Amino acid sequence: MEEPKDSRFKLWFKRVGVAGLIFFTVKGLIWLVIIFCAGKCVAN
Repeated sequence: MEEPKDSRFKLWFKRVGVAGLIFFTVKGLIWLVIIFCAGKCVAN
């Protein structure tokens, strides 16, 4: 029997949970801010 493709994602999300989702979102935003500030410093 084949499992649906999204079952792997659901299993991962259940393990990580909402806290993990928030963590990775904030981490990504922080990296975007760092890259943006570095770009502004280089441009000046």
